Amino acid sequence: MPPVAPMLAKPVAGIPPGASYEPKWDGFRSIVFRDHDEVEIGSRNERPMTRYFPDVVAAIKAELPERCVIDGEIVIATDNGLDFDALQQRIHPAVSRVTLLSEQTPASFIAFDLLSIGDDDLTGRPFAERRAALVEALSSARAPIHITPATTDPELAQRWFTEFEGAGLDGVIAKPLGVTYLPDKRVMFKIKHTRTADCVVAGFRWHKTSTENQPLVGSLLLGLYENDHLQHVGVIGAFPAARRAALVEELRPLLGAEGDEHPWREWADAEAHQGRRLPGAVSRWNAQKDLSFVPLRPERVVEVKYEHMEGNRFRHLAHFLRWRPDRAPESCTYEQLEQPVTFRLDDIVPGLGQRATR
Repeated sequence: MPPVAPMLAKPVAGIPPGASYEPKWDGFRSIVFRDHDEVEIGSRNERPMTRYFPDVVAAIKAELPERCVIDGEIVIATDNGLDFDALQQRIHPAVSRVTLLSEQTPASFIAFDLLSIGDDDLTGRPFAERRAALVEALSSARAPIHITPATTDPELAQRWFTEFEGAGLDGVIAKPLGVTYLPDKRVMFKIKHTRTADCVVAGFRWHKTSTENQPLVGSLLLGLYENDHLQHVGVIGAFPAARRAALVEELRPLLGAEGDEHPWREWADAEAHQGRRLPGAVSRWNAQKDLSFVPLRPERVVEVKYEHMEGNRFRHLAHFLRWRPDRAPESCTYEQLEQPVTFRLDDIVPGLGQRATR
């Protein structure tokens, strides 16, 4: 019965031997519960997401066994790969908006573990048995329900790691063949892409615990030049408390005078956010969250570590590596970024993104 916490993975540097390997999908981790006409979709944090994906609910009723619990990932597939931004748009309070988006950007469910079927609880069985049972249970399932590819060949997994990023996938997951299903335990392994880039620091936000007597930097706002425009590309947000305090003094010389020009001065203009992501945009997740920032003269360069891009931004938080006083801000452009070779989702999972004819 829901909720069930999903089994988790811990990061490792390379592909470990002796495991079952799967592509790491970049979507919403979800555990699906079906009992005949009753369907619940639980999130990574065990929160219900059923109302946001009526298209997936309909597919579950049509394609999954009548009584089952399946761990997987909800994704939105396009001709250009996975679209995480479109997936985020589905989390909307208005039913009419959710219904419209379910028709315009239909989602798919990628199944990768079977927790129960009928009266049988499979969580105490080794993964190798659960995988075989999953393949059998979903042998006749049609799009938009899919089974993730899996292999025990580490060389093929390494090739997947390299090639599948071009379709928007996040890396590779390694699952020990004998592991039972352990909710909320990091017993799997994840191998993710990491890269570095030199970015311009053009502003910062105060930490939520910052006070007048103890000011603390919460995050640094990063930019890359696209032609002559400094595009907001992401943030660095993970600092120890002592580092947050020290950054206040490090950044103080970059504070401009009131009335100074700034490349992101238009962030306060609502129209400027149409079709763009500027650092002052309203949070999609919390409309009350203050996303205003303290502008800095874009003169300091920082080297960051990042995983991959989503459009023209870092998909996740970037990580601070070091200041680069030897780099000119104008040299921090998109041209430095490594771009993965494009790869078709349909070559990974045949029919992904296609709607089944029923």
